[in-house]
Amino acid sequence: MTAAAQPAAGVAGPPAWTRRPANLATAVTAELVERIVRGVHPSGSTLPPEPVLCETFSVSRTVIREAVKILQEKGLVQVRQGTGTTVTPPAMWNMLDELILGATIAEDESLAILDDLVVTRRVLESDMANVAARLADDEVIDQLRRMVDQMDELVDDHVTYHDHDRAFHDTVMQASGNRIARAVVRALESQVVNTARYMGRTERALCVASNRGHRRIYERIAAHDPEGAASAMFTHITEAWVVRRSGPGEPTRLRR
Repeated sequence: MTAAAQPAAGVAGPPAWTRRPANLATAVTAELVERIVRGVHPSGSTLPPEPVLCETFSVSRTVIREAVKILQEKGLVQVRQGTGTTVTPPAMWNMLDELILGATIAEDESLAILDDLVVTRRVLESDMANVAARLADDEVIDQLRRMVDQMDELVDDHVTYHDHDRAFHDTVMQASGNRIARAVVRALESQVVNTARYMGRTERALCVASNRGHRRIYERIAAHDPEGAASAMFTHITEAWVVRRSGPGEPTRLRR
């Protein structure tokens, strides 16, 4: 790269696109989200001006303006006349947004963001298990029993086991009738369910232990024991994550 072709100081270079995307605004937005999360454009800094971004991405001003508007909707930037586009603090970012959450997880070597995700799941799903124990009818209880019994037969196939694992949790959530909490959990988990960082260790013994937790949840719901069901869900989610996030022989602890 010649001196003339190099980006100016503080300005990131062009994206590493293998071919020009069909939807340029979407692609530019995704790239800028990653750069902001990585700290290429840190909180409190201003994004490069429109002409520089147009040159960097080889796109029109219209595309850049649309991308910046989307960034603003996600809480990543604030646009003020005369001061440019300022990157906001992480506390203002919409962490339920697919791009932001995905980029944050990819950047976080400490797994702290996944700890936060699990804590959020634990709070919401424990409450939903409490309600499910009060509302579940015989049909739901029988469905949960069949699912737990079937998972006992799937512990040697961790991929299929985890598909059924998610279905079990979703059945409990549906039984609670809390559509908002269920939507939050599903939105969060959809971003991480296929990542090695979240799935962690998958050996047979862990599937066996996991399903013991499912069975305790089912038994407390079948007994119409709201507090017991909530406690069983809380314990199950905590213990499953503590084991998954640790390496072999490396016990760890959920931060809270």
